[in-house]
Amino acid sequence: MLKKDEFLKRLECSKLIAAVKEEKHIEKAINKNLSGVFLLTGNIGVIKKYVDFFRSNDMFTFVHIEKIEGISFDKEGLEFVANYVKPDGIITTKNSLIKIAKKLNMLTIQRCFMIDTDALKKAIEISKETQPDFIELMPALMPDVIREFTKNANEPVISGGLIKTSEQMINALLNGAIAVSTGTPRLWNIDISKMYEEVSRWREQSRLQTIATQ
Repeated sequence: MLKKDEFLKRLECSKLIAAVKEEKHIEKAINKNLSGVFLLTGNIGVIKKYVDFFRSNDMFTFVHIEKIEGISFDKEGLEFVANYVKPDGIITTKNSLIKIAKKLNMLTIQRCFMIDTDALKKAIEISKETQPDFIELMPALMPDVIREFTKNANEPVISGGLIKTSEQMINALLNGAIAVSTGTPRLWNIDISKMYEEVSRWREQSRLQTIATQ
């Protein structure tokens, strides 16, 4: 719980996470606007080097198990990750891996793809069954879905996928996500937390003005 609380505190200050999909973008992800990285590139031979690099730069680092070549999707694979690679946590779409990772004291992020209403219902069921530390809802361009999920589940929501603009990131945050992840390096330079605070303040002021004039 201590590590989760620490990450949540970091997300309060920096609501943007880099989804690193190519090796050439690794150094670009060392950025004061980012709270951490999702590693979606590499193989069993290099992944520890990547994790060590980010953690030495004080960044929370999560490994997407299904994206790393050579690591098996089972207990032995996760034990290798936990004991040798040593990220802060993992990302996976698989319920079984969430359960194993929790026993190995790694933070867990369950990635769910919102393709229809059935997928939304399934994601809510999964969150209650496996109780990951975080849920990543994809794509991020579905504010109604994010809002509906947060009403029916307890896990903090990170939203990612198809993000191309700062406005899209702000919209996800305004509808219940605690952070957004993006694999677009040019967006990593945006202080999205500051923008979010400014937009939230403006919305609250507008709401109070509306009440005052009624």
